[in-house]
Amino acid sequence: MEGGTTFHFVTGGIIDALDQARAAASDRTVSIAGGAATVNQYLAAGLIDELRLHVAPVFLGRGERLLAGAGRVDLRQVSARQTSVVTHLTYALK
Repeated sequence: MEGGTTFHFVTGGIIDALDQARAAASDRTVSIAGGAATVNQYLAAGLIDELRLHVAPVFLGRGERLLAGAGRVDLRQVSARQTSVVTHLTYALK
């Protein structure tokens, strides 16, 4: 992609995907992007250190619930920043 972004599709599960991302990142930060189902899987497995949510005032009607099936998740808000179209929330997992 323009700017050097590369996507790899991994079918071996979330741990395999994370292992491959960590290997590719070396000592850099690994970010996981995806919808609620992806986030919920990583939260349930205890594999997320920081959760960043980007909330836009758009009603889609239906969709998957964030935190569904993730078990007990203790969050501590680290930051909140808003613009006229989106609010960016960052949470650390306790």
